[in-house]
Parts: sequence; structure tokens; C-alpha cells
Amino acid sequence: MAREFASRGYNLALCARRTERLQELKAELCEAFGVRIEVRALDVNEHGQVFTIFNEFAQMFGRLDRIVVNAGIGEGRRIGTGHFATNLRTAETNFIAALAQCEAAVEIFRRQNSGHLVVMSSMSAKRGLPRHLTTYAASKAAVAHLAEGIRAELLNTPIKVSTLFPGYIRTELNAGAKKLPFEIQESLGCRYLVKTIEREPAEACVPGWPWALVGLLMKTLPLRWVARFN
Repeated sequence: MAREFASRGYNLALCARRTERLQELKAELCEAFGVRIEVRALDVNEHGQVFTIFNEFAQMFGRLDRIVVNAGIGEGRRIGTGHFATNLRTAETNFIAALAQCEAAVEIFRRQNSGHLVVMSSMSAKRGLPRHLTTYAASKAAVAHLAEGIRAELLNTPIKVSTLFPGYIRTELNAGAKKLPFEIQESLGCRYLVKTIEREPAEACVPGWPWALVGLLMKTLPLRWVARFN
């Protein structure tokens, strides 16, 4: 997504636990597109750091027009099989850390009286799911409700809130998985994501086809059918 945004002329603030690849990306994008890019190390589970780094970025650039809450892991295990620590880590990273990022982002946007918060959920949020997806799906449903609540709070203000529900995009997160239904490659998925973010929708499945229909079916089909699909 950083490549897509840089190609559109955006200056970028990038953060992750490991910054080596971000530094390489910074050099690549600065040379290719002449944009300004700042990089900081951040573990979103260190909640105090979230506020510190977000505010440092805001000071560096003078303002932040958009913040994408995208950090997440997919290490869930079947409930009741002795893997509570793994499920806890998934829930904390995907929801509690997202809450910290949303808090920090909206504080900045309130000061500016403008901004666009983008929260990355998942198609798995549409329904409770079995096996290794149970905690992951629950955490993504929680973050979707969090974003909707923030959107309700900020109706009729200049601050926009978008919730995205990506389908299967082949990335490092699922590199070891078998072929996934309707999966698309990372580069194409990123183009769809950025194009959708630019529209500033309240909610959107990405890509829209076939995932908007899949989402409707997930909500209405009997649970046994949904469980079989996943």
C-alpha cells in the first residue's frame, strides 16, 4: 500500500516492529516518486509507544491527513486445546492494540478538526468461525464494531472513518496456507485497497466482487454451511 500511495504523491509515515525493510522501501520510494517518508520502530502492543510515535509523526509533518490501522496477526488456535496464550496474543494485537491506535489517531484528528481513520477488519468478521479462525474472526468483528462506534461519534464532523473488510489477499500472513477461495495476489490486493481508501467509504468489502455477496451469504446461511466453507 505504501508503494501505491507514494505513486499518488502522498508523503508517508511508516512504522513497524522491524524497520530494516521499511528503510529499504523508503529509499526506493523517495527515489522513484520524490515523496517524503519518515520511518519509526513501533510495536503496537506497547500502547504508550503508539501515542508517542503517532504524535511524533504529526509534529514532523505538521498534520496527518489519514491513519491506517493495519497491524494484525493470524496465529489463532482451536478453542479449548491448550493454546490460550496464542489466542490471547491474537486478540490483544488485533483489537486492544487497534484500540490504542484509534485513540491516538482520533486525538490527533480532533485537534486538527479533520482526518481520515481507516480500520482494517476482515471478511472473517462477518460471522463467528470455527477452528483456528475463532479468535481471529472475533477480534476482527470487535475492531469493526469499534470503528463503527467511532464513526457514529464523529458523524457530521470533518473526520471520516472507514472500515475495510478484505477478502483473501496472498501475503506473508497466509503464505503457508493452501489455495484460498477467491484469493488475489498482494500487488492487486493493494491496488484495490488503496483505490477503496481513496473513496473514503463508511464500509467496504475489498475487492467488492465477489466479497460483498460472500459477506451477505455469510450472514444469512446456516452456521453449518458457513463452518464448512471455512
